[in-house]
Amino acid sequence: MATESDNIVAETAARIFADLADPQTINNARDDAWKNKLWQALADAGLTLAWVPENLGGAGASLSDGFSIVAAAGRYALPVPLAETLLAGWLLAQAGIAAPTGAMTIAPVQPNEPLDVDADGALNGRVRAVPFARDAEHIAALVSGPKGLAVALAATADCQRGEGRNLAGEFSAAVTFARTRPRKLAPLPPSFDRHALLLMGATMRAMQIAGALETVLAMSVVYANERVAFERKIGKFQAVQQNLARLAGEAAAALAVSGSAADSIAHARAYDEGVLLEVASAKIRCAEAAAEGAAIAHQVFGAIGFTNEHILHRFTLRMLAWRDDFGNESSWAAKLGEDIARRGADEFWPLVASR
Repeated sequence: MATESDNIVAETAARIFADLADPQTINNARDDAWKNKLWQALADAGLTLAWVPENLGGAGASLSDGFSIVAAAGRYALPVPLAETLLAGWLLAQAGIAAPTGAMTIAPVQPNEPLDVDADGALNGRVRAVPFARDAEHIAALVSGPKGLAVALAATADCQRGEGRNLAGEFSAAVTFARTRPRKLAPLPPSFDRHALLLMGATMRAMQIAGALETVLAMSVVYANERVAFERKIGKFQAVQQNLARLAGEAAAALAVSGSAADSIAHARAYDEGVLLEVASAKIRCAEAAAEGAAIAHQVFGAIGFTNEHILHRFTLRMLAWRDDFGNESSWAAKLGEDIARRGADEFWPLVASR
């Protein structure tokens, strides 16, 4: 449930995005000069470190506030690591590490990719598809050490980074830690759930997808009511109307499940089976909505929607890329199926009905 605080934070973020991150302006930009102005404005407003407590140098905002920022970023298909920096700040705070200034990213972003810290405090391991691996100054990593789980803050310059990119053309590369010395390293409390990072990240991506779908739907409706073919606005054709109705359904479903997952995490005392059900369902359904919504939007726009000059691709390609981060729909479906099978058939309906 949205609160007045959520609305204020979301409105602040939206104003900054509207002023400094307009998709068409960015699409036409000849260089990246706009990024510095945008990032400085976000940092000055306390949005980059919203999930970091005040005593660790952040804004001390609630989880709900942070998710509202992420949703607003999705509505603008924001091409800077704001969501990643938010999540990295949250992870660092769990271990009591003060967040540095500047952009950060997070690792690992895929299931079953452990990172280890040896007895000398050096990091070892390789993780795939780290978002903005070449743009961020630091990486906040969840690692396993001799004494349990810990959080490491490493400079990206100290790591071996690949050249990979995601569908949107943003650096999403493999990062190798080969006896990398972290700038800071601290243990996590025993109560920290080792799956918490994936759950938070999956919810974050679901919120971004839902936000992007909102904008894609609005763009598609406007275009259908303006574009004329065969002496009629294409929005008058039944086939186009049906497609727009399907797109609206996908957007509504994504908004509902992502909002429910974010609310579940924001108010959870522990990451239990109920939280897993909410998050897994949100990531699965939003990933499906991203694929279906992108296809429908490009059908409505026709050939113009595939051009670099048009901004539609800024949203659809990012939605499709976000499907794979923090577990794709297949991995979450398998995880959810395993959990339900373990609990037994008699527990399935009570779990669903309790949400």
